[in-house]
Amino acid sequence: MEQILWLYSQPYDANYPVVCFDERPCFLIGETIDPLAMGEGRVYREHYSYEKNGSCALLAAIAPLSGQRLAHVYARRTKREYTLFCQALAQQYPQAYKIRLVQDNLNTHNASSFYEYLPATEAFVLAQRFEFHYTTKSASWLNMIEIEFSALARGCLYLRIHTMEELERQVLALVAERHEKRIKINWQFSIKSARNKLGRHYKQIRRDQTDMNTPET
Repeated sequence: MEQILWLYSQPYDANYPVVCFDERPCFLIGETIDPLAMGEGRVYREHYSYEKNGSCALLAAIAPLSGQRLAHVYARRTKREYTLFCQALAQQYPQAYKIRLVQDNLNTHNASSFYEYLPATEAFVLAQRFEFHYTTKSASWLNMIEIEFSALARGCLYLRIHTMEELERQVLALVAERHEKRIKINWQFSIKSARNKLGRHYKQIRRDQTDMNTPET
């Protein structure tokens, strides 16, 4: 946790941009009864029943200090899609020496995915573009991409979207708008805040370490 918080506290460096990445499932929902259109004195209404049309995956990344964004919608979220997204992300930062990628510990989120879908030479070159930083278990809130997902949910993902093509159109349009505006994230939770608010956990770590170092009698 402290490693991630330290990264967030650093000033923006174009040679080492900090980029937060994650994946989000999106369910495709269709109508069983046509909704009532909006009109004068009448709000838009939709029936409570719906039909499931499968799902797709939204892969997205944001550089919190520059406001740059990238998002792709795929039918699945496997090692192949992760590799494709990382290729696109590397192209977005051509001058960066290392992209400091904050992500969770999903088994697809590592350089081994590159080697499964690219020739070894290309996989190695792509892997050198990244410096992976992983959030701790059950701590997705540490990843600032979750803030962006929340904004996308309020912007369009709350709607009933019945096809992957329509979902992709709406999501990418919203992401492009936010990217052009360079909407940044002002992260407030610091290492000092963590040590104050989570002090009992630090104490427990020290107690556990003391117990491990105490010889048995």
